[in-house]
Amino acid sequence: MKILVTVKQVPDTSGKVAVNPDGTLNRASMQTIINPDDLNAVEAALALKDELGCKVVAFTMGPPPAEGMLRELMAMGVDEGVLVTAREFGGSDTYATSQILAAAIGTYGVEADDVILAGRQAIDGDTAQVGPQIAEKLHLPQVSYAGEITKEDNALTVKRMLEDGYMTIKVKTPCLVTCVKELNAPRYMNIRGILDAYQQPMTVMTYETLKDHPLIDKETIGLEGSPTNILTSFTPPQKGAGMMLSGADKATTDQLAGILAEKHII
Repeated sequence: MKILVTVKQVPDTSGKVAVNPDGTLNRASMQTIINPDDLNAVEAALALKDELGCKVVAFTMGPPPAEGMLRELMAMGVDEGVLVTAREFGGSDTYATSQILAAAIGTYGVEADDVILAGRQAIDGDTAQVGPQIAEKLHLPQVSYAGEITKEDNALTVKRMLEDGYMTIKVKTPCLVTCVKELNAPRYMNIRGILDAYQQPMTVMTYETLKDHPLIDKETIGLEGSPTNILTSFTPPQKGAGMMLSGADKATTDQLAGILAEKHII
């Protein structure tokens, strides 16, 4: 058994957001972080590894520097990294990204007792589409919004978190599960892991590696092959500093009412 985890390097939205003229994000000029929900998927994989002794492999699609992110995951306990990178893959939307990642995972190999884990969604798109699309393209059963995962024999029992309650589903492997942040608290890198991270195997899959896979077609990958068209992207204006009033007497409430009336709020 092995666990395959899809992970994305995303812009740090707490900092500067840069946009290219074509509406896509200028990722090269922005600070990046590991997508938070994906860290929960990695932790779920590592918890199963601790319990079952299985292998954990992290997949990411991105530019060559994304290798550093995979090394960070190895310092947490991931056994192997797979970097899917090529100019032909640049600018892919969720549909094209799922095509490429499904081809990469299919090329790597999915066996009868394997599990694929993914974060619920990425903070740069918030679509929650890539994980389910990968499952559909690999013809695998899928369970989304996992708040609890247990494995027994050749099946997973997943407790799904819904808006109004929970749903418990049992699914046979191989399967794909998307994870929510409430599932766990991701562990930190440790000294031993950091020292060993650059000794762990790293596989790089390029367009040449995947071009013969049925899912790889230049008309359905990359920016030109993406059916999603971005009308415009922009950095929202920063809000001004707030105003703090001190006191809990009538004079303070009168002052507040006067400010609101001056701004035509009341």
